[in-house]
Amino acid sequence: MTIDLYTWGTPNGRKVSIMLEELELPYKTIPVNIAKDEQFAPEFLEISPNNKIPAIVDPDGPDGQPISVFETGAILIYLANKTGQLMPTGARQQVDVMQWLMFQMGGVGPMMGQAHHFRRFAPEKIGYAIDRYTNETTRLYGVIDRRLADNDWLAADAYTIADIATFPWIARHEWQGMELADFPNLHKWYDRIWNRPAVQRGFDVP
Repeated sequence: MTIDLYTWGTPNGRKVSIMLEELELPYKTIPVNIAKDEQFAPEFLEISPNNKIPAIVDPDGPDGQPISVFETGAILIYLANKTGQLMPTGARQQVDVMQWLMFQMGGVGPMMGQAHHFRRFAPEKIGYAIDRYTNETTRLYGVIDRRLADNDWLAADAYTIADIATFPWIARHEWQGMELADFPNLHKWYDRIWNRPAVQRGFDVP
């Protein structure tokens, strides 16, 4: 059965299209143009009540019944559990993946998203906000770079949903005023992920 993916070309949207490509699950892309406020349409709010993309509808959900899922972390966990892929089975390894996934959800996404806004999209340039979020983005890059000094992947010695969640935000490093050359371990990790064909396919959605 085909999963419906409601999405747009943002880092959060690309997390899920990359995941679906990696899993080789059949899916149909339904663009939600956030520049035209389509995320506020009543029919989309029934699927994603927080009016955010992406969201999915899986016609073959638990017990064979349809299910809709919003919030990217929840979607990645759902798809990993559904397929038994990109999430380790051991309890200790699962904790490792979950903490780095939450690091992305609570830090990388919100802070880098604010850097995008104030550096590129805010109607007026506010120096304090630009400095605050650029500095925090630099700190987060440093955390990731140190983690990757002795690890090829963010968690559990494997490519997992933690890497998939984080990569699309790092892919917008130029929007954040970052140079990958300043973070050599992160740069190598970035190249390893970008060279995956499924990542390149998912990055082009929609």
